[in-house]
Amino acid sequence: MATIDLSPLYRSSVGFDRMASLLDAALRSDTSASGYPPYNIELIAENQYAITLAVAGFEEDDLEIEVENGVLRVSGSKPEEKEKREFLHRGIANRAFERKFSLAEHIEVTGAALKNGLLTIGLVKNIPESMKPKRISIGNSTKELLEVRSSKSDS
Repeated sequence: MATIDLSPLYRSSVGFDRMASLLDAALRSDTSASGYPPYNIELIAENQYAITLAVAGFEEDDLEIEVENGVLRVSGSKPEEKEKREFLHRGIANRAFERKFSLAEHIEVTGAALKNGLLTIGLVKNIPESMKPKRISIGNSTKELLEVRSSKSDS
């Protein structure tokens, strides 16, 4: 198994533990590496994304979508067929699956739709106002700055 030494990164930065665990998870082989079902990740607008999975043969009741601790999990399983069918060739995979997607901070799932065998999951990135960049105006007097400081220390 490949390993990456991130200790130089930890010496000069704070809060990148999540990145290390994401890298470990990406390098670790798991069941979702099988390639089934195939999927697309699409940028719709600046802060809007869509994940589309090809789930031919599955109905809404056969699929489950769940978000927990920043991980989107999509799974599907078909109920046992009541009547036995004999296939000469079986190329449509109706096997059970589970796909996991790690979501970045502030990514929220907005909904899902199943149409023509494609399951589309909408995502949006909602950055809180407190985390958005804020422009600071530059004044021409240090007196104004000192007044702001003294009013904060008085309260």
